[in-house]
Amino acid sequence: MNYQHIITIEPGKRGGKPCIRGMRITVYDVLSYLAAGMTPPEILEDFPYLTAEDIRACLSYAAQREHQTLVESDEVTI
Repeated sequence: MNYQHIITIEPGKRGGKPCIRGMRITVYDVLSYLAAGMTPPEILEDFPYLTAEDIRACLSYAAQREHQTLVESDEVTI
């Protein structure tokens, strides 16, 4: 999914965290609701200004960030 037109980052808004379409709701907020067990329809009911595409964009953004994460360690565990 191409989320670049949905996920926005503005230095003065929410501390520069990724937000949805310039609003004050962050990707983290949406992911936290999903992780807490809310379903997408429940999120959309509580936040009528969001769309199903916004939720998918948050998931896509998180997946892309996870894909880019690399942890390096100098320790060798035996």
